[in-house]
Formats: sequence, C-alpha cells, structure tokens
Amino acid sequence: MKVLITGGNGQLGQCINFVNNDYPELELYFTNSKELDITDKELVYSFFRNKSFDYVINCAAYTNVEQAEKEPKKAFLVNAEGAKNLAEVCKEYKVILIHISTDYVFDGKKHTPYTEDDVPNPINEYGKSKLLGEQYIREAMDEYFIIRTSWLYSQFGHNFYKTILKKLKIEKELTIVSSEMGTPTNANDLAEFIIAIVKSGSSQYGVYHYSNQGQATWYDFGKDIVRLSGKENMIRFKKIDNYPTFAERPKYSVLDKTKITDVFEIRPMEWRSSLKKMNFLF
Repeated sequence: MKVLITGGNGQLGQCINFVNNDYPELELYFTNSKELDITDKELVYSFFRNKSFDYVINCAAYTNVEQAEKEPKKAFLVNAEGAKNLAEVCKEYKVILIHISTDYVFDGKKHTPYTEDDVPNPINEYGKSKLLGEQYIREAMDEYFIIRTSWLYSQFGHNFYKTILKKLKIEKELTIVSSEMGTPTNANDLAEFIIAIVKSGSSQYGVYHYSNQGQATWYDFGKDIVRLSGKENMIRFKKIDNYPTFAERPKYSVLDKTKITDVFEIRPMEWRSSLKKMNFLF
C-alpha cells in the first residue's frame, strides 16, 4: 500500500514516520513544501502524473493561529486552496484523501463535547481557512476522511509540551491561561489512528473527531507536564484568564469521539495517561 504524506517534516508527519516502524507493510512517501507545494495546482498534478498512490495524508497546513490574523491570505492559500488542489487531483487519480482539520472550526459556545454533526462557526482566520478547506474537499470528492483534532503535542516540532519543558530550564514562574477548555492530544496517538484507517481499508468516509479522552485547560495541561518532569517544587504557577492576542480562541472545544469508537472500534487513551508515555520518548 503506497501512502503519500504532505507536510512530512511537520509535527504530525514526523509522528507518522515514528510510529510507522511498526507497520513495514506500508510504503510511506514523505514530502515537504519544497518537494510538493500543495498551493501550486499545476505542480500537484505534475507530481501525481507518473506516480501511483492509494492514500494521501494531508499534514500540510498553516498552523500559526496568531499570524493568520495578520496574513489571512497565506492561511487560506495553504489550508483552503491547498486542500482543494489535493482533493481534485485525488478525485482524478482515484486516491483516498485523509485530511487533518481542527477543533477551531467551532466557536466554543457549547458546554458539551462537539459532535461531527454540530454546525461549525469559526471565530478566527485560522479556523475559517481550515473550514473552507473541509468544504472544498466535500465538494470535490466522495472518498475522503476529514479528521478534526485538538491541542496536538509530541516530541517533534514546536508545541505547548516542548515549550513548557524549555521554560522549566530558564524560568521560576509559569503564567498559563486557564479560561480555555479542550483536550491535549498526543500526536503519536493521532498518527496511530490515521495508520489504522489506512490499514482497515474502510470505506466509511466522512468527518471524524479524534483527540485523547477527557478535558483540561492549558493551565491543567501545563501543571501535569511539570509534575511528570519531577520539577513541580522548583517552579511557581500563575493562572491568567487571557493573554492579549490578535486571534480570538474558542473557550470550549472538546471533541466528541463516539463516532470513531462506533465505526473503527477505537477508544482513544485518556490525555493524562497518554502524556505519561512521553517520558519514554526523550
């Protein structure tokens, strides 16, 4: 089975490569934006013309939520137009597309986990660009999996988990937002789920939510990272309601995972339990 991964040098792409050591039967081809710029439609078609893939996993994304407010055109170019280009070429070459989306397509006004049937209403440019990408995919093709996820972290790339560990070395006080509720998600777990979809050969196409189980604030997440590092007594914690930011963020963005359990018989690990696994990856 041949699988193309776009955005292969990003956090999730690297996690897919990391967990794929356990699945040698899959032929994975990783590309970065220099090798395959998904915003260039002609280049995308040219790339596929002489190749044969069974799946494309689109990890390529513009993920800087703050910067997207300042340069929305760039965010929409990658997250919407890029997704559209991939969807159209996948349709033509009969390739199944697995596309990664976000909890930020919701406005955060609910107080119970968002299901796949809830109506999106993004409140920042990043969320709007990701939602438009979803819409383009739905319009262009039928054989797709759109996976919305939240608060990704791992041993790779830039993320909250690694930022907290770095701050522990140089600061004596951590100020962390406590007003936003979501679910920290180990990107290695998400990578395992994506590979499980590929291996299953499922034709249950559509939109799915995947994150770890449970919910937390960024403050809760930060405290647990520090606790597991064994340095809880060496640093002070300070709660703050909001940082001054350009981008508005949903106050509540917990995702309901009932559908993936029903369809794929997969129940994600609780977020604290998954966080504990990270100690073995460093």
